[in-house]
Amino acid sequence: MSSGLTRGLLRQARPKQWAKNVLVFAAPAAAGVLDDWSFFGRTFLAFVAFCLVSSGTYYWNDIHDVEADRRHPTKRNRPIASGVVPLATARVVGVLLLLGGLGLAFAVHWKLGCVAVGYVALTTTYSIWLKHVAVVDLVVVAVGFVLRAIAGAVATDVKMSSWFLLCTSFGSLFIVTGKRYAELREFGDHAGAARASLDDYTLGFLRIVISVTVGATLVSYCEWAFTTKEVSGTSWPFYELSIVPMLTALLRYVLILEQGHGAAPEEIFVSDRTLQALGVLWLIVFGLGVYVR
Repeated sequence: MSSGLTRGLLRQARPKQWAKNVLVFAAPAAAGVLDDWSFFGRTFLAFVAFCLVSSGTYYWNDIHDVEADRRHPTKRNRPIASGVVPLATARVVGVLLLLGGLGLAFAVHWKLGCVAVGYVALTTTYSIWLKHVAVVDLVVVAVGFVLRAIAGAVATDVKMSSWFLLCTSFGSLFIVTGKRYAELREFGDHAGAARASLDDYTLGFLRIVISVTVGATLVSYCEWAFTTKEVSGTSWPFYELSIVPMLTALLRYVLILEQGHGAAPEEIFVSDRTLQALGVLWLIVFGLGVYVR
């Protein structure tokens, strides 16, 4: 196998997108079980399984869209569209990634396997049809994030509160809507060529959705924090204090969107030092809430 093909196969797997799968750790971390190697191991395997299946869906998405990508000014440089990865090879690798990820998920827990199957079915339907339906495309991508969070819970048999699910759902919808908002601002009149559903959106509509979802995310997080403190029985105010970096991070991200960024959220999280500092601060404060009694 040539080095060029190897690099193309890796690039086609989109390892930068694996950061999204960190959500698998959310429920076990909130439950305070990751200091147990058994729980951590199952969570890590769930993370790997979702990395494999998500990469597999990226392969099949680009196989399905190969002709359209070849006519696109930037997507034509993708490994499959550019011919770096032959279609026959892409099909084989795409199948192996999906089968490997699903097999690993079922090996960890049958419920995790079911969640992974649901994720593959959802993303496949999205790639073929739902990504062209405005509003539905936002919700479907957000559900993909929620499934990642559910995966971590079922892999470790930890319970998820209703407020945890609501916070994850609204937070995911906020990030997805922010991405569409940034794309619409960036591409302007040519937005439809970059993403078909963008022709149906307006900046005003997306601003309303961003406002609603960021508010709902904060409210549901506050309720989750207060409820979690009551259940834990701790007298320390760490759960309540974690609201401060959460609120600041949400407002910071809204500012970044209004400054014309956010079309690639993973790049924002990697490059914005303030967001990184707020993330670390939140982890410390919330972690103290979980482990300090």
